[in-house]
Amino acid sequence: MVGASLFSSAGIAETYLEDVGVNIIAANELIKERADLYQSLYPNSKMIAGSILDDNIFNSIVKNTPKKLDFLIASPPCQGMSVAGKNRNLEQMLSDERNYLVFKIIDFIKLKSPDFVLIENVPTFFKMELPFQNKQLKIIDILSILFKSKYNIEAEVYDASEYGVPQRRTRAIIKLYKKGNKWGVPSTEKLITVEDAIGHLPSIEAGQTSDIKWHFARKHSESHIEWMRHTPTGKSAFENKEHFPVKPNGEIIKSYMTTYRRIKWYEPAPTITMRNDAISSQLNVHPGRALKNGKYSDARVLTPLELMILSSLPENWAIPENTNELLIRKCVGECIPPLLIKNIVAQINN
Repeated sequence: MVGASLFSSAGIAETYLEDVGVNIIAANELIKERADLYQSLYPNSKMIAGSILDDNIFNSIVKNTPKKLDFLIASPPCQGMSVAGKNRNLEQMLSDERNYLVFKIIDFIKLKSPDFVLIENVPTFFKMELPFQNKQLKIIDILSILFKSKYNIEAEVYDASEYGVPQRRTRAIIKLYKKGNKWGVPSTEKLITVEDAIGHLPSIEAGQTSDIKWHFARKHSESHIEWMRHTPTGKSAFENKEHFPVKPNGEIIKSYMTTYRRIKWYEPAPTITMRNDAISSQLNVHPGRALKNGKYSDARVLTPLELMILSSLPENWAIPENTNELLIRKCVGECIPPLLIKNIVAQINN
């Protein structure tokens, strides 16, 4: 199938699409460094970098896709809808212009009429009400009004951990497929734990490197390292009787129990966030292993390789060697796990 991708970021979602018969020939991404990484990963695709709200950019996307388009994948920016972002209630979300970019997807569908469309976002996407025909309507209702005569429309929230991904990450998936076509539902799979996924990688401490590509540890402050050395697997440093997070003046830091916290070995990883570079952020410190001295190893956040694996990317993911570490972390933190996309798309015509 010939396909297009809108709001592509670095194209992580598309990692396995060729394996299930989809060839993305044109893509669009706003941010240049993400667009450049996309182009290096998919040299045979035409990356059109820039704002889709710009008529020249939008028309270029249309021009670089064939009249007969089989497949469209679109991941409109979700920061305005994410509860982990700055916008935490519906009133604030409705004032964020990023949440209206979905209408450019609608414009593209009207022009190209692809046989199959996959739109993905955070679960809050289903609750958003957007202005349409002098009403405030949810995106499913808008799509139904516009396309129900031509497309089957299905919406569901998927947890990636139920489909072969060693990470709990829920995503809202909307499928549109033309009447007469079939698009089945993937079967759930056995949960894959953190131990299953990254337990084979060598232990390294903050600031250390290994002989394995992308398996190197960020540097952290000595105080953060010390607090985490005394924190058991699955626990927060705030639960320590000693060596808990304090300010330089000795005052206890006020934060959530999800911060300064090690993840667990024997469960899928929690949702990886964009701030996966910081020990003080949510649920992103390596599980660690008990040492003979009573402390715990790997007092650090996850390495880029560990993040890749827990997001279902291949260990030999072919990104350029000079790719910026923080760019990798941001792209992984905002992505939908590609194995989930593969399993959903594989059900086309089933």
